[in-house]
Amino acid sequence: MSTARIFRPAKDPTQSGLARTKQWTLEFEQTSPRETEPLMGWTSSSDMLQQVRLEFDTKEEAIAYATREGLAYRVEEPHQPLRRGISYSDNFKYNRTAPWTH
Repeated sequence: MSTARIFRPAKDPTQSGLARTKQWTLEFEQTSPRETEPLMGWTSSSDMLQQVRLEFDTKEEAIAYATREGLAYRVEEPHQPLRRGISYSDNFKYNRTAPWTH
C-alpha cells in the first residue's frame, strides 16, 4: 500500500476566489512510473490509487479516516500567504498611507 498525503490545496493562481481551499484532501502518492502508450502517445499508469482523491471538512477527519483504514499517511500544513493582496482601487483612497509621488 502506498503512502497517503493529507493537505489543504493552495489557491488557484489564475483565479481570485478561494474555492476548494477550505477542505482537506487525502490523495495517494505515485507508486509506479507513468508510461507512454506507443500507438497514441498518451500517458498511463497501472496504479489505480492515483485516481483516488478524498475531501474532508477538517484535518482531524482525514487523519481519522486514514487511521481507521490502516493507511500510512503524512500531513502537510498549509503555507500562509506572505502579504495581503492590494486592489487597484487602493491607489485612489482618500486616506492613503503614502502620498502620491508624481
